[in-house]
Amino acid sequence: MENIHPIFDKLLNKQDKEQFLNQKAKTFWFTGLSGSGKSTIAQGLEKLLFSKGYFIQVIDGDNTRAGINKNLGFSLEDRQENIRRVAEIAKLFNEAGVICLCSFVSPTIAIRKHAKEIIGEDMFYEIFVDTPLEVCEARDVKGLYKKARSGMIKGFTGIDSPFEAPLDADLIIKTNDLSIEQSVSKVFNFVAPLIQID
Repeated sequence: MENIHPIFDKLLNKQDKEQFLNQKAKTFWFTGLSGSGKSTIAQGLEKLLFSKGYFIQVIDGDNTRAGINKNLGFSLEDRQENIRRVAEIAKLFNEAGVICLCSFVSPTIAIRKHAKEIIGEDMFYEIFVDTPLEVCEARDVKGLYKKARSGMIKGFTGIDSPFEAPLDADLIIKTNDLSIEQSVSKVFNFVAPLIQID
């Protein structure tokens, strides 16, 4: 049958969109305990990259659990589904030429491996925000550790559910030793060469 819409044979591809945005689309996946500083660093990096002309989308628990993932809790099964959905969203953004900064506890090696498989091995970079549990719990910016300690939240990572640190992260940020500005700068220096058009 003759194609009555020949324009669809010429749909824009990822490379067209990257050229338009003058950037290479990648996903930078921030993992670490709740309160480690993942989202703060991702948001700081977003502002820095945007100021330099890059087009970025931050995806984190705040903007996904309020909408697409609002039916999910903190059990390991729910976390797996949470990450699966997020990875599919990041993949769509990447296909549109957009750089994604994903900030999620994503507590197991298997969960992060699955996200990498969905997004694509050549598109996915793992950044481990390595902050000790006692520091994260002292910060407790969302009051989640207090709720977990009191039994109001079950299966909370670091309290009654394990966190598996990455074995081969592309970058490690130790927020206990660095300021927010230093952390953002370190990540920027890692990210910048990867998103530049040759």
